[in-house]
Amino acid sequence: MIHGLSGVVAVVRELPTQSTQQAVGYPSLFLLVALGALVPVVPTGAIVSSAAVVAFHQTSPLSLLYVFLVSAFAALLGDTVLYWLGRRGVHSRNGSRWLAALRRRVTPDRLAHAQERLDTHQVSMLVLSRLVPAGRIPVMLACLLAEMPWRRFVRGDTAACLAWAATYQLIGILGGSLFPEPWQGVVAAVGLTVLVSAVPGLWRRLRGRGRRTEVGGGAG
Repeated sequence: MIHGLSGVVAVVRELPTQSTQQAVGYPSLFLLVALGALVPVVPTGAIVSSAAVVAFHQTSPLSLLYVFLVSAFAALLGDTVLYWLGRRGVHSRNGSRWLAALRRRVTPDRLAHAQERLDTHQVSMLVLSRLVPAGRIPVMLACLLAEMPWRRFVRGDTAACLAWAATYQLIGILGGSLFPEPWQGVVAAVGLTVLVSAVPGLWRRLRGRGRRTEVGGGAG
């Protein structure tokens, strides 16, 4: 992931003219975000934040709107395709490699937690799954195992992708407003994205250590 983020910074430091950015940047943004939704190793949050930094420094007031719309639609398309592929695995006797890949990325306790919350908070869980780092796949897998209808998933995921695109764009705007050069803002935005992504994992580790300490103390 670190190599991918450094690559984003390196590309932005060599940015071409604004007209070329519009001709190449938006299709590239779309493809990267859609690919990141299908293959959850691409740092899509950092990509959207970096694109927002570049748009913030452009003269066109519509640049930020385009980044938001392209990012949200690409994320929705990627999620929808991944969900469709997963549904094929659920209804197939032999499953599918996509469904198997989703299962490998989710621990049993996280899946159980997602399934429990999904029973009563479907739309809100989809939105939170997009905003919480590493939360999308457990909730999507829970939706697949619950056999949520495709249309219902798309409706909920639309709100999730809009909220996700807005959040990471705001991170990019914040980074872009702090520095005069776009590449400096990208570094700040990427740093904020990494920090946001690391907090949930750190919190889970600290909570796990606290539970082990309580169990050890009770046993003594």
